[in-house]
Amino acid sequence: MTAPVTLPRYAWGDPAASRHALLIHGLGSNGPLMWLYGTALADVGWHATAVDLRGHGTAPRALDYSIPAYAADVTATTPDHGGPWDLVIGHSLGGAAATVAAAAAPDWTRRLVLVDPGIQLAGRDRSIVRNSQARAFADPTAAAVRAEHPDWHPNDIELKALAARQASIWAVEQTSEQNAVWDVRDSAARLRVPTHIIASDPKVYSIFSGSLADEVLTNPQITMSVVTGAGHSPHRDQPADTVRHLMEALA
Repeated sequence: MTAPVTLPRYAWGDPAASRHALLIHGLGSNGPLMWLYGTALADVGWHATAVDLRGHGTAPRALDYSIPAYAADVTATTPDHGGPWDLVIGHSLGGAAATVAAAAAPDWTRRLVLVDPGIQLAGRDRSIVRNSQARAFADPTAAAVRAEHPDWHPNDIELKALAARQASIWAVEQTSEQNAVWDVRDSAARLRVPTHIIASDPKVYSIFSGSLADEVLTNPQITMSVVTGAGHSPHRDQPADTVRHLMEALA
């Protein structure tokens, strides 16, 4: 079993708050890109902590980029005060890692919110993800991000470009190579904490929809809502509506 690495942290809100959340980004991103969730939670009294995953941001580099390795790192990430997280939010790869972590360690968090999570990736979706990462690394500038996503908030444009400059290209490539079978449906089926999936709109682009969603939702702990008009990163495409879905899930 791969030893976990210690992940850099970024925080929003009062550390003395009674509720603590962990925010886990997706492939090719970094912790600061979870800022929308961090600020939204802080504004309603939470303390939120985001991390850079291994090989991303300023996190340590490693050799193992399997989903279990990512999961081991986040499982080892606990609140400063001890005890479980009150909430873990994971996007894409972060959603896969959080799913594996929560299934293996039920006391790690009291609740999960998964944002268009990478529960299973195959065929067309794997190609789309690889091409997206290749474009990001080919021109890691704010101008390139803005050209592809003109409606994104300036924070997201700035931070997405920064994330592409910070991340290890090899780590991102190895995440695809080392997870030739990308499938954590068994972990999703074993989740025993309340879990809500905020999915992207299949009419735009989502990696969590159709028969996959139907199968995962057979677990009675899991519910789902869809952010209309949003692609794979709903917090960037439709930020206000994504926050609404989050708050409704937590209500």
